[in-house]
Parts: sequence; C-alpha cells; structure tokens
Amino acid sequence: MEDFKRPEPLDIKCTSSDCENGLHCFKATRQMAPAERGRCRSCGADLIDWSRVHRRDKGDAAYTFAALEYELIRHHHWHKVIDEKALRHAKRKGRLKLIEAARHRLSKNLAPASPARDGFQTPLAGNTIYYAQHAVACCCRTCLAYWHAIPKGRALTSDEFEYCVQLVTMYLKQRLPELSDSPERVPPLRRRVTRGGQTDRPLIP
Repeated sequence: MEDFKRPEPLDIKCTSSDCENGLHCFKATRQMAPAERGRCRSCGADLIDWSRVHRRDKGDAAYTFAALEYELIRHHHWHKVIDEKALRHAKRKGRLKLIEAARHRLSKNLAPASPARDGFQTPLAGNTIYYAQHAVACCCRTCLAYWHAIPKGRALTSDEFEYCVQLVTMYLKQRLPELSDSPERVPPLRRRVTRGGQTDRPLIP
C-alpha cells in the first residue's frame, strides 16, 4: 500500500490542483501580488524556474516539459489514455501530415492576436493535437502567456509560432512513438446491432 497514489480528480479544469500529490496550478488569480505570481494558486508552492522556461529555448525543452508536469492539467494530458477516435485519426494522417495539421490548427486558433473563443478553442479529446496543446500549454492565449511569456493582444511572431509547433511536435513523438510517418489504412468502426435493430456503440476491429 506504500505505493498507492490517490487517483486524479475526474473533473479536471485549468484551475484544478491536487497539491497533496504534487500536482498544482500556476495560473495566477487576480488577488495574487506580483511577487506571488508563478507560485501555486492553491498552496503557494514555488517549483518552477520561470526565467528558464520563459527563455523558450528549444534546446532546453526537456526542462520545460518536466516543469509542465507539476501542473495538474498538463500532467493529466501527458498521461491520460488517448481516446480511440484520436488514435485512429492520427494513424490515418501519419506523423508528417499530423504535424502539418498541428501547424494549421495553431496558425488558426492560437497565433492570431484575438483567436475566436479564446480559452475554449481547444477540446479535451478527439484529436491527439488537442492532447498535445493542453499538455504543453499551447491551448489558448492565457496558458501561452503565463507558461511561455507570450503576451495576449498581438499575433505570434514566427519564432514564437515555431516554438509552439516544436513543443506540440515533441509531445506527439513522445506519446505516439510507433506512429508511421505515412498514412495508414484504418478500417471504419463497425457498429453492433441490438435486437431492436438499433445500433450500439462502435466495435473496434
């Protein structure tokens, strides 16, 4: 029983924390003084070398990834089981086209000065790109601002955009190590027919 770790909360939001298990939230509240910003909003833990993360050094991405995992919402998306729909989509795309799709999504939903529905533009499941965006804090301009020091209200520079693409790409490579570079043929899901003639949940071939 010494290795038992309490399960993560089921309803995880960007402001969720589980400090007893080392999973925090570093999104500042309006009440936090400037000196408190960067600490956990729930317990005050000061765990991140923000000056190091904010340099956005591609060669130091390993530290950034380790720092991200101190935050509950990031840790959750680094380790949660990727849903079947998302996995099948990734296989149909292949690694190269998946990264191309990530670039397109980031250019449309993150790079503009005022993305549509900012804060709600990245779903939680259904596409491996969504998992990556939440895990590396490239899901909305608020997360991008406090994690990567890229301010709101202006479009991303080409260097900032490429940095975000690299983080998403690195996540996809780590979470999908066996994904082929080229698209794979993935048969459609078969549906089970019940006695009443209704279709039930999909059956995975």
